[in-house]
Amino acid sequence: MDFAPSLRLLMLASAIALLLLGWVWMRQAKTDARTRLVALTALTLFLTFDLIVFGSFTRLSDSGLGCPDWPGCYGHASPLGAAADIHAAQTAQPTGPVTFSKAWIEMIHRYLAMTVGALILVVTLASWAARRTLPLSPWWATGTLAWVLMQGLFGALTVTWKLHPAIVMLHLLGGMGLLALLVAQHEALRARVLHWPAWARRLLLAVLALLVLQIALGAWVSSNYAVLACSGFPQCNGAWWPDMDFGHGFTLNRELGRAGDGDFLPFQALVAIHMAHRLFAVVATLALLALAHVLWHRLAQRRTAWVVLVLTLLQVASGLSNVVLGWPLAAALGHTAGAAALVGVLSALLARAARGRAGS
Repeated sequence: MDFAPSLRLLMLASAIALLLLGWVWMRQAKTDARTRLVALTALTLFLTFDLIVFGSFTRLSDSGLGCPDWPGCYGHASPLGAAADIHAAQTAQPTGPVTFSKAWIEMIHRYLAMTVGALILVVTLASWAARRTLPLSPWWATGTLAWVLMQGLFGALTVTWKLHPAIVMLHLLGGMGLLALLVAQHEALRARVLHWPAWARRLLLAVLALLVLQIALGAWVSSNYAVLACSGFPQCNGAWWPDMDFGHGFTLNRELGRAGDGDFLPFQALVAIHMAHRLFAVVATLALLALAHVLWHRLAQRRTAWVVLVLTLLQVASGLSNVVLGWPLAAALGHTAGAAALVGVLSALLARAARGRAGS
């Protein structure tokens, strides 16, 4: 087995990570280990958010199989070395999944993912080295490192299993989970605390759970390319309750475009997938609006209430734009970015409230 492409990719990711680490070190040279770790976690968190959005761009631009092997591209560390293979694949299938631009999009996504992984490894080592002075157990960083390794596995399966919808959905959810873990660590390192009553913590946890479920439904829509299965709003294809096939639509173990028995996935199944996300969006939106109301009127968190309200309204607007305007790329990317931002905000609140409970 040839490990050369993997080693070259690791060296490239390490070089990028070292450049970023050097930048953080220069900016924080006169600070203590905790402050440097706060800055490093913030940088990793920012890049993870970018990774989620760029992963959405990779999927939406149909670049998920731009390099049909893993971790390299036709056994090379970049599309430059794979130029002959890409040209041959594009010549054989001019409208196929492999083009030079798609290969670059796919590989940039992998470079970014490996850089995030390298930074999380550094955060983990730094957390153990400074464990006696930190307010957070280094096992949090270790768990995050294990999580990002699992994400790498799902990334590999996404390619080798040819965009299997369940794997694509789990990969997106894993990215959101990684974002939440990094937010929790960042909040703990900054020692931010909210002394909320138990009912407020339970409400926040319930809203976050509903948001995650809605994101899972949205990922199922995207991974099955069911965004345009419904035309028009508020009706779907001219009907309030269109013909839907939930059985085939929500069979998880199946290939892209195929039903569980191997036949082509019926159009009614795509409609069912789309409508499930659309209908549950009402529940998730009402829950987020209720949380914004409580933050404003009961918990004296008016700035956060505004953030939740604005993000929620932007999510509704971008979701409607996908349907009404025919799935424009900007709206689709904004929808993913908005979901990630909401996960980040609610995770930050939950981390602060949990710390406040532990300290009470």
